[in-house]
Amino acid sequence: MKKSSSIRRAHALPVSGPRPLSLAIFLIFASGHGATMAQDAPQALPEVTVSSSGLALGASEMTTPVTVLEGDALVRTRAATLGETLEGEPGITGSHFGAGASRPVIRGMDGPRVKVLSDGSEIQDASTVSPDHAVASEPLLASQIEVLRGPSALIYGAGAIGGAVNVLDNKIPTAIPQKGYEGSAELRYGSGAREKACAVSLTGGSGNLAAHVEASGRNAGDYGVGSGWSGGSSVPGSFNRTSGASVGLSWVGSRGYLGLALTQQNAKYGLPGHNHDIEGCHPHGDHLHCGGHGDHGHGDDHDHGDDHDHEHEAHAPGDVPVVDMRSNRLDVRGELRNPFAGFSAIRLRGGLTDYRHDEIEDGAIGTTFKNKAYDLRVEAQHEPIAGWRGVMGLQTSQRKFSAVGEEAYVQPTITRRTGLFLLEEYRIDNWRFEAALRHDRQTAEAEDSGIERSHNGTSLSLGSVWRFQPGYSAGLTYSRASRAPAAEELYARGLHMATATYEVGNADLRSETSNNFDLTLKKTSGPTTFDVTAYRNRIKGYIYGKTLDAVDGLQLLEYSQRNATFTGVEAKVRQQLNQALGLSVFGDVVRAKLDDGSHLPRIAPARVGVRLDTRWREWDGNIEWVQVSRQNRTAEFETRTPGYGMLNLGVAYNGGRGTPHEWQVYVKARNLTDRLAYSATSFIKDAAPLMGRNITVGMRVAF
Repeated sequence: MKKSSSIRRAHALPVSGPRPLSLAIFLIFASGHGATMAQDAPQALPEVTVSSSGLALGASEMTTPVTVLEGDALVRTRAATLGETLEGEPGITGSHFGAGASRPVIRGMDGPRVKVLSDGSEIQDASTVSPDHAVASEPLLASQIEVLRGPSALIYGAGAIGGAVNVLDNKIPTAIPQKGYEGSAELRYGSGAREKACAVSLTGGSGNLAAHVEASGRNAGDYGVGSGWSGGSSVPGSFNRTSGASVGLSWVGSRGYLGLALTQQNAKYGLPGHNHDIEGCHPHGDHLHCGGHGDHGHGDDHDHGDDHDHEHEAHAPGDVPVVDMRSNRLDVRGELRNPFAGFSAIRLRGGLTDYRHDEIEDGAIGTTFKNKAYDLRVEAQHEPIAGWRGVMGLQTSQRKFSAVGEEAYVQPTITRRTGLFLLEEYRIDNWRFEAALRHDRQTAEAEDSGIERSHNGTSLSLGSVWRFQPGYSAGLTYSRASRAPAAEELYARGLHMATATYEVGNADLRSETSNNFDLTLKKTSGPTTFDVTAYRNRIKGYIYGKTLDAVDGLQLLEYSQRNATFTGVEAKVRQQLNQALGLSVFGDVVRAKLDDGSHLPRIAPARVGVRLDTRWREWDGNIEWVQVSRQNRTAEFETRTPGYGMLNLGVAYNGGRGTPHEWQVYVKARNLTDRLAYSATSFIKDAAPLMGRNITVGMRVAF
C-alpha cells in the first residue's frame, strides 16, 4: 500500500476497524477539525480524465468511486504484476500466487467478477480461470491505470459486479508527436528477489502516420520472506521472468485516428506450494479419498477454529512446477469525431488473442492451457437530446478455451457473449444524474459432452452527484446487474494441483443478480480533503466454490449458489500541514456473508494506515505505516490468517520538470522491518508468504 500523494483519485483509501460505519463517521468529522490549518497550502490537484467512464468525465464527476494512477505516482507504484501494483488502493487487494501471478481483488470479488481491460478492450488470457494464471499485461508499459468499482463498470459487462481495471498504454498512437518523436526508458532493481527490470517506449511520426515500438523485460529470482518463517528465508520456485514487445501503426487525422498493434508477451514463473501427496486423490460423493485415507475421519482437517501454525507445506525443493506462457494479441483502435449530425464521436476497440501456457513438471509438459479469443466493442456518443448526453454501443466476444494433460480439469469450451448498452447523463445546477442500461446474452458450450447453457440478463444503474458546496459533493448510486456463470463454474471436474483443489462444476447454475448501493461523500479542494464511501451489495444466487471436504491439504470444491451480502467502507482523509507536508489517514473493510451467517472464503481483512508525504522543490517523499488486521471471519475448512504491520517509504528526485526531457530517480522500500506476513486472499498463503524487506531503486527518463 505504498502510494504517493500525487496519486489522482476520486475515491479514497479504505478504513478498517470493527465498526465500519462508526469509523467512516469519525473520519468525516476528523477531516473538519483543523480545516483552518495551512490556509496557504496547495489546493486540489488538476482534474484527471477517466477514459473508461464512457463520457470522458473527470474523476470527481463520477457517481461511484474511481482510482486513477498516472504520472510519477504510477512510476513508483508499478510492480511485477497488476495485482501487486494496485493492492494498496482503496478496496483492492491482490490474489497473490507467488511472484508470477496476482490479479486484482476488488471489494472481496475476483475472477470473472473483475474485468481487466486494455484501453477498453477485454484482456483475453486465462487469469479468470485460476489465480495461478498471470494477467497478460505489463505494468511497466502502462501510461495510466483506472479502477472502476461497482456499478461504474456496468458498460464493460454486467458480469463486472466487482469492478473493472482499465490499463491504458501508448502502443497505438492517437496523435503525431510535436517534435516528430517522443519516448521513455526505465531501469529498476529490487533487492527482495534480485529483480532486474527495464522498459523502453518510442513513438515517431510525420504527416498523418505515426508508429510506436516498445519492449520490456524482467528477471527475478526466488523472493525472500519476512524473518521467522519455518520454510526458510525465501519461497522455493517463486522466480519470475517476463518479456514483451509491441509494434503499432496509426493513421491520424484532424477528426480522429485508426490504428493497430501487434503485441507478444512471454512469462516463465514458478508455482510454489505444489503437493505431490494429493495426486491420487479423488471424490466419493461429498468426500475425498486420498491413498490410505478413508472417506471420513479426517481429524484435524475439520478443525479450523484455531490459528493456523503456518508451517511450510511439504514439497521437495527444486520440484516446483513452472508456467511457460505466451500471448500474441492484435489490437485495433479508432475514433472519429463529429462523424455525422447528432453524434460527437464513434469509437472502436477490438482485440484478437492467441494465448497458451504450458505447466511443466520434471522437465516435461504436464498440462497445456489454450485460449483463442476475440473481443469487439463499438460505441457512439450522441449530442444532447432534451439535455441528456450519452453513449450507446455493442460489445461481442468469443472465447475458445481448452486444457489438455494431467490437470485438464475443465473440458474444452466455447463461450460467446453479446451485449448492448446505453449510458446517459443529465446536468442541472449543482446536480449530475446518470443512468445506464445493458442487456447481455451468453452461451457456454462444453465441446466433449455437447452440453450448452444459455443465459440472458438485463442490468441497470441509476446515480446522482450533488455538489452541495464548492469543493464538496455527495453521490448515491443503485445498480441491478446480472452475471452469467463462467464456463469453468459450469463444467469443471477434476484435480487442480496448483490451488490444491478438486473442482466440481454445476451445469445447472443460474445467473447471479446483484443489487448494489454506493454512498460517497467527498471534499476535493482546500487544505483538508476526504473521500468516504459505504456500499452494500446483495447478490441473489451468488456463485462460489463451496468446500465439501478436505484431506492432506486438498479441498473438494463444488460450485454452488447461495444468497450473499457484501458490505464495506473505504475512506481517506488528508490534511495539508504546510507547503511541503501532508498527513493522511486511510483504510478499508469488507464483510462478505451468506444468508445463513457463514463467511465467504479468502476475504481480505480490514486495513488502516497513516502516511506522511512531502514535496519540496524537485523532491518527493512519503513514509507510511499500514496495519492489516487478522482475518478470523473464515469459511468452513479455511484457516485464520494473522495480522501484520508494514513500514513503507519512498523518495524521488525529479529533474527537468516542465521540459521535454524530464527524468526521475527513485527509491522505494516496502516492509522495512522485514515482517513475516501472509495474504488471506491466497490459496497458497502458507507455502508462499508475502515478500519481506524489499528496496527498489530505479531511474526513468522521457525524451
